[in-house]
Amino acid sequence: MIKQLDDMPDGVIGLEASGEVTADDYRDVMVPVVTAAMEQGGVRLLYVMAEHAKFSPGAAFADAKLGISHLRGWEKVAVVSDADWLENSIKAFGWMMPGEVKVFDDDEVDEAKARLVQPRA
Repeated sequence: MIKQLDDMPDGVIGLEASGEVTADDYRDVMVPVVTAAMEQGGVRLLYVMAEHAKFSPGAAFADAKLGISHLRGWEKVAVVSDADWLENSIKAFGWMMPGEVKVFDDDEVDEAKARLVQPRA
């Protein structure tokens, strides 16, 4: 499931993935939130991944499709997770992702939010 987070800085959207994440979660939650941010000028996203979040094949496809369909609108993404595989993947393939992407440990949510409000490098 994906849910929208409250208490975000101005201009930043927050989403949390937990449990089983499906293509429906992308369609019903993520796409409308990201689309609204795009209409305001760009996406600065805090994406918190719970420790045991699992993504269905449809969710993985929806994630790739969302990123590609709005290639130029991504400004910054902060991913909060303790999953080593995710951090290593972003370090290896982050250059292919739109916008600036950085991974933070799950106890660094405040640092992630602070980075998202800073001007782009």
